[in-house]
Amino acid sequence: MKAIRRLTVRPVLPDPLRPLSDLARNLRWSWHPETRDLFQSVDPGCWSASGRDPVRLLGTVPPARLAELARDRRFVRRLTAVADDLDHYLTGDRWYQDQPGRLPAAVAYFSPEFGVTAALPQYSGGLGILAGDHLKAASDLGVPLIGVGLLYRHGYFRQSLSRDGWQQEHYPVLDPHELPLTLLEEADGTPAHVALALPGGRDLRARVWLAQVGRVPLLLLDSDVEENDLGERGVTDRLYGGGSEHRLLQEMLLGIGGVRAVRTYCRLTGHAGPEVFHTNEGHAGFLGLERISELCEKGLEFGAALEAVRAGTVFTTHTPVPAGIDRFDRELVARHFGPDSELPRIDVERVLRLGMETYPGGEPNLFNMAVMGLRLAQRANGVSLLHGGVSREMFSGLWPGFDADEVPITSVTNGVHAPTWVAPEVFRLGARQIGVQRAEDALAVGGSDRWDSVADIADQDIWELRRTLREQLVEEVRERLRASWRQRGAGTAELGWVDEALDPDVLTIGFARRVPSYKRLTLMLRDRDRLMDLLLHPERPVQIVVAGKAHPADDGGKRLVQELVRFADDPRVRHRIVFLPDYGMAMAQKLYPGCDIWLNNPLRPLEACGTSGMKAALNGCLNLSVLDGWWDEWYQPDFGWAVPTADGAGTDPDRRDAIEAAALYDLLEQRVTPRFYERGASGLPDRWIEMVRKTLSLLGPKVLAGRMVREYVERLYAPAAEAHRAMDPDSARALAEWKARVRAAWPGVSVDHVETSAATALAELGATLGLRVRVNLGDLAPDDVEVQAVSGRVDSEDRITDATTVPLKSVGGPDLEGRWVYEGPLALDRTGPFGYTVRILPAHRLLASGAEPGLVAVPSDELAEAAGLLMR
Repeated sequence: MKAIRRLTVRPVLPDPLRPLSDLARNLRWSWHPETRDLFQSVDPGCWSASGRDPVRLLGTVPPARLAELARDRRFVRRLTAVADDLDHYLTGDRWYQDQPGRLPAAVAYFSPEFGVTAALPQYSGGLGILAGDHLKAASDLGVPLIGVGLLYRHGYFRQSLSRDGWQQEHYPVLDPHELPLTLLEEADGTPAHVALALPGGRDLRARVWLAQVGRVPLLLLDSDVEENDLGERGVTDRLYGGGSEHRLLQEMLLGIGGVRAVRTYCRLTGHAGPEVFHTNEGHAGFLGLERISELCEKGLEFGAALEAVRAGTVFTTHTPVPAGIDRFDRELVARHFGPDSELPRIDVERVLRLGMETYPGGEPNLFNMAVMGLRLAQRANGVSLLHGGVSREMFSGLWPGFDADEVPITSVTNGVHAPTWVAPEVFRLGARQIGVQRAEDALAVGGSDRWDSVADIADQDIWELRRTLREQLVEEVRERLRASWRQRGAGTAELGWVDEALDPDVLTIGFARRVPSYKRLTLMLRDRDRLMDLLLHPERPVQIVVAGKAHPADDGGKRLVQELVRFADDPRVRHRIVFLPDYGMAMAQKLYPGCDIWLNNPLRPLEACGTSGMKAALNGCLNLSVLDGWWDEWYQPDFGWAVPTADGAGTDPDRRDAIEAAALYDLLEQRVTPRFYERGASGLPDRWIEMVRKTLSLLGPKVLAGRMVREYVERLYAPAAEAHRAMDPDSARALAEWKARVRAAWPGVSVDHVETSAATALAELGATLGLRVRVNLGDLAPDDVEVQAVSGRVDSEDRITDATTVPLKSVGGPDLEGRWVYEGPLALDRTGPFGYTVRILPAHRLLASGAEPGLVAVPSDELAEAAGLLMR
């Protein structure tokens, strides 16, 4: 019979075991082996059956077993030690507390998804896992972060396969009471709520759940409350589900409701209010509007409030393609803002102007969340060096007149949280060399450029470790493969072959990620005969483990999954290539360590970062990847192999895939498999082991989330906090008025004349030219601008590359026509074709960069020609 109502009955723990509840509710257990080992020892059978989830475990352990443990003095001593360790971790000073200078009192970090642990399934892929790793690393470093997201009652979908290999989606309902969450409550014990005004006088209400991620609180907003109508209750039903209005309401709740949740949390707990707000992708961009509205309620005008909000906001873009950005119809956004809806103090046209694509090539009737994110943030970044460049090109229309490399978007390359992703066996091998505490610090905090102690590990130990991890993966794959085939309708008699699937002594390749077309799941199938030869080679076989989910609405992606599954179902190769459905964190934690090669073959440059290869590398797995994302930045032959790309302008997509697939097969046949199977004098694959060693010692420290978060603190959070403090109401008003005055006067700003001391178009290296420039500033004064000389090598079309800028100095007052003269030296510091130009930028002490206002004046074409600005 089916129950008419469901409720959660929590166990009553004996007094000596009460700390177990605190340990279960703090998600540090997800990356702290001693805490997990403690929970496993409570009841190994229940631990396994609960999916290694302490909250579920404590709900299933028989009372008799709890009573037995309460009397077990050895267990209670162990519990006390682990609880004391957590208390020290939560209260002691860490890296952040030891830094000089005045760092932010708190940082609010907003993301649409968070992948902290499989026990809290609120993620779909890399963006969420990155956000979860960001919180964990911030906790390890002591950074006072507050995470903000939504609680999706169905999470992301669970994936299974039909008999013919078609992806099927399932949406299990999540009960927050059965998750490692607590309800945020007011002082009187009632649930804390936030509310948004909707058109037609309705409200969207949400309560706030708290997940404690080590030292970091993660606030998750949940609209499934009785006060809402049925439609509003479903706003937080699924991650990335629903139509445009559904997504808009999710993003309004995340951004606007999220700021209100942070304010409520700080009021109730005494946590310091955030000085910096970090928007992880554009989904949470409305948080800037809510903060502007807060300041308007305190009497600040919109323009001044905008400047104050921008100063303390950081925006991270994760997508290298316009199609990956949420865009909404102008009228839909307009309907949800203004006097009868949300943020009534802000004029709707001002809201719309922040997100409209008012640049060449933009869609003027679409509201772009990433564009709004950039306009509301004084500091922005991509997530790898290459992606930073792609982002500057992609969004250059917002800064007309500037070369793409001057667009104010920097990059902080992603990292991964090593304590989460490094296999316990790998950690123990490192701890044997340098001790447990130093090993923990090296993984969590980082800070060194290399892990030299890896050099002292014997080749035999490294090779035995790799085989152990591979063997564990084989066991995991067989278990999952059997379960998958049973779901597909296979009987026991059909599954005898599963016991022979994969071999712990065969070179193992992993490929696991989301399945959009640009990641090219099926590139490996391009020449099936060559792939079969690789899989079935008599002396040097390979085996491949593949996993990944296609978006529920992406039938093209589902066809790719089906194509690969059907190939893997072939009885000739099914012991050598497998597809595992329902890719998630639990699977990934076995997959990364167990593979010898991590394969990544996206269309370059469409992979923003690609952190899965980082997780593999931390376990001694070598990368075989297209030079995209982080691999483009840090690839060395010591760490793996680079798949050549065929990205010439005249190469059509089909030919490009054919060329790159052939290059992949060549690498595997000629370089990868021979190196894995060749044996040196010791009987071990010496050259392979050396690559594993170099990957761990040189690449390992680079790919850490601890390194990433330290970069965010030093390069973005600290400057943003400083700018926030400088932007008091008077300064904000003054900056807003100055910007308005400069924009109004800018049409009258021009470069009128340029002359140089060079007599000819030839000069010697090391010489210095004298520049004299006459400019018209219109209604502006020299204090409002900076006049610069820009110089560098020039290409065949006379564009300056690798430019150097030097400010010129004003000489005397304006002439009779109101023009100003600027002078300065220009050093000829490089040989070959050399060019220079001059330009005028707005200048103000509160600007983060001269490009920030998006205004520039350069010589007219006629003036440039007359000045002879090129030297050859």
